[in-house]
Amino acid sequence: MAVFSYIDTSSLVDKAEKSIIEYIKINKLKIGDSLPKELELTEKLGVSRTVIREALLRLKSIGLIESKKHKGAVLTNPDVLRSFKKIFHPSLLDEGTLKDLFELRLALEVGIADFIINNITEEDIKELESITEEIVSGDAALPWSIEDEKKFHGKLYEISGNSMLLELQELLIPIFQYVHQSGILDKPIMEGEFISHKELVDILKLRDADAYRKAIRTHLNNHFARILN
Repeated sequence: MAVFSYIDTSSLVDKAEKSIIEYIKINKLKIGDSLPKELELTEKLGVSRTVIREALLRLKSIGLIESKKHKGAVLTNPDVLRSFKKIFHPSLLDEGTLKDLFELRLALEVGIADFIINNITEEDIKELESITEEIVSGDAALPWSIEDEKKFHGKLYEISGNSMLLELQELLIPIFQYVHQSGILDKPIMEGEFISHKELVDILKLRDADAYRKAIRTHLNNHFARILN
């Protein structure tokens, strides 16, 4: 069993947190395994119990550990997007970050084509068709409805079979809407080649990943045009 190395007095909580994470990795702890007790950590790291508790509290805040009766601190499967959820609001992000997130959503939409084609069923096709029948046009300021975007594109992410992508998409849509309307992007919305949601569904019926990838890229043409030089 690996032992902890002594840490100096600078940034004690930071160093204690890092040391505990290293201990988890070196000893190959698995979900459900217990960490050493607070007193043992105090002795091994040569810091106060207050420092250890603060370090453990940080690890709890990111979902890496949880407290269980009779077991103490137990390793858990962290919610990877937990920290992102707290800051995913336009007022908390600068323009560069907002633009990066706008681009991230575009990259994801095109990038998940193979996953969608691999998993899509006839039931999924029918549900997408039903969603497209309910889609309404937006207004001059925003020529698409955010609720329709969530329904249609959210269904695509669901079909991909990746729960993290689905969760990330739900976080990105409001950011995408804000950037689209905020004036951060210099270029105006331009008319050009476009593929509708209904046409996307028709292409999905072909079960051809390359064809769908090209179609979703065309569907997003206006957005790419505003980003690319």
